[in-house]
Amino acid sequence: MTTKVLIVEDDLLNRMFYEAVFQQRGYDMMAVDDGARVLDAVESFAPDLITMDIHLPHVSGRKLIRKIRRNPATQHIPILAITAYAGQRDEDEIRRAGAKGYLAKPLRIEQLLEEVDALLGLAEPATQH
Repeated sequence: MTTKVLIVEDDLLNRMFYEAVFQQRGYDMMAVDDGARVLDAVESFAPDLITMDIHLPHVSGRKLIRKIRRNPATQHIPILAITAYAGQRDEDEIRRAGAKGYLAKPLRIEQLLEEVDALLGLAEPATQH
């Protein structure tokens, strides 16, 4: 079975970067660039992992993470927050909202792959927060 990743990112270059990385892994992907369309995409695509930008048009990533966590049908999906909000307070708030992983932009391919592997249960997380 192919791993399905929902990429939530409004910046085209970042979205293309994530798509290229995940394509090399053979993952099935769907990309969403607007917070207003995320919940429908989660329901229709049924991803194994969500990468979530925090600053999005129409609905913030934090709010979306909380909504995904409150829904019994989607609360099990690991969410990796990838954001320019890089302070410790930001990370703490994002994790409290329900993100299982957190990466600050800019990021390296190795960081992304290590965190994705850990969230999918393929490896241990590289860093503990």
